[in-house]
Amino acid sequence: MSQSLRQAIFDELQQLPLIDPHTHINPLQPASTSLADILGYHYYTELAHSAGMPKSVVEETGIDARERVVRLLANMGPLENTVQYSWFLEIARTFFGFEGDRVEQRDADRLFDAAADRMASADWAGQVLRTTKLDCVFLTNEFDDPLTGFDSRVYVPCLRTDDLVFNFAQSSVRERLERVTGISAADARSFRTAVGKVFEHFRDHNVRACAISLPPDFAPTKVSDARADTAFQAVLSQGLDARDTDRRSVACFVFWTLAEFCAEFGLPFDLMIGVNRGVYEDGVYQGRDLYDSRVSLLQYRELFNAFPRVVFPVSVLASVTNQELVSYAWIFPNVVTSGHWWYSNTPAFIERDLSARLEAVPQTKQIGYYSDMYKLEFALPKFNMYKRVLAKVLAEKFVVERGWTEQRAIDLGKLVLRGNVETLFDMRPGR
Repeated sequence: MSQSLRQAIFDELQQLPLIDPHTHINPLQPASTSLADILGYHYYTELAHSAGMPKSVVEETGIDARERVVRLLANMGPLENTVQYSWFLEIARTFFGFEGDRVEQRDADRLFDAAADRMASADWAGQVLRTTKLDCVFLTNEFDDPLTGFDSRVYVPCLRTDDLVFNFAQSSVRERLERVTGISAADARSFRTAVGKVFEHFRDHNVRACAISLPPDFAPTKVSDARADTAFQAVLSQGLDARDTDRRSVACFVFWTLAEFCAEFGLPFDLMIGVNRGVYEDGVYQGRDLYDSRVSLLQYRELFNAFPRVVFPVSVLASVTNQELVSYAWIFPNVVTSGHWWYSNTPAFIERDLSARLEAVPQTKQIGYYSDMYKLEFALPKFNMYKRVLAKVLAEKFVVERGWTEQRAIDLGKLVLRGNVETLFDMRPGR
């Protein structure tokens, strides 16, 4: 009964049109142009490298797309047990007509050509969106993105703020900010004015969130204008050689200012917490970063208390931090659980973390899933993976154990999958 119930719930969830609230999609080229774009996703290159494929082979410059695919498929055997391999297999079957149980090197040319034929369609991105039942996807837009050349109702802008907060000591970042605002941000007042212009630009292009990825040692706190002015002067005169205390003061001031503008403009502020960059120094591209379990949400208590009107969808990099996130969402009205990020994005961790959230956090304060994808094709296998786990948890924990009706469980699943995204990010029709 449990298996048939899970399937029935999954089938109902499959009918729901989706909103993906966090991606790295390029709206000017949202779908893949060759199979190399799909296999070049960092999950495959870092796993292949981990299993023994030399970095020089993975990342050799000058090789064409077909050769890159041949090389990666030749090294996919050790990955067959991983969920990431199942994503690729599902993409190959759904979009490119592949019928086997495993993809091997001998399949490279045939699969490459089949993918190339499908991707050559002028409406390939639209086909992928329709097959996946994706109404829209959120982007990751730098503060100086012109936000032109795409439909912002389908590809929804999200202001990504990492450079402003953590790289303001770099002259290139300051120059970019001056170029798009006409303001040389040299102190607290001028910085506020410049960032206000950035928020106005994004508001005029349908922005729905602000977002940032945060290192494990960051603890945002309010910095006075006087202290910020001193820190700005040090950073502007010394750049990357400025003292850590001054650079940290600038980072905290910038971050706090962003939160103030989120309050003013009514935008959620997505916090993705806990990534330690460059841990594996010799890793492949995007395969160097890991989580750091020394992070604690206690570092954000001042922020959560100071901005009760700002919704903070919080993602944690490691499942070990999920219980703390659950407890903060349990207590703070403005803290929302958000997705299953990166190293927590496998069925075993999703099931445990999802169960804890559904058992303890109000149902209206949970953003079930986002794909974090770079190409549209990955939405289908990633969301399907999540929906299978969600159906399992709903069937076993709510229908079987609590005696809920099947429809009531389905309604909860739909709320977590889409309803809360619409509400928390103000995606109402006409907005």
